[in-house]
Amino acid sequence: MLKKLRSNKGFTLIELLIVVAIIGILAAIAIPQFSAYREKAYNSAANSDLKNWKTGMEAYQADYQTYPAALDAR
Repeated sequence: MLKKLRSNKGFTLIELLIVVAIIGILAAIAIPQFSAYREKAYNSAANSDLKNWKTGMEAYQADYQTYPAALDAR
């Protein structure tokens, strides 16, 4: 009885190239979307910081009936 020396396990070169091409296409789609989401998150964080600053200034004005003359502590 002859044993098979070559097994059929694994992938062919064509199958691997197709998978690499599909991953490349998905990456080309995902990277611009990711940077757009990142820009939106940065803008949202800046708006949140400005709202918090405004709330702090209004709280100061409510306590002292005036806004601070300078923002630096010398």
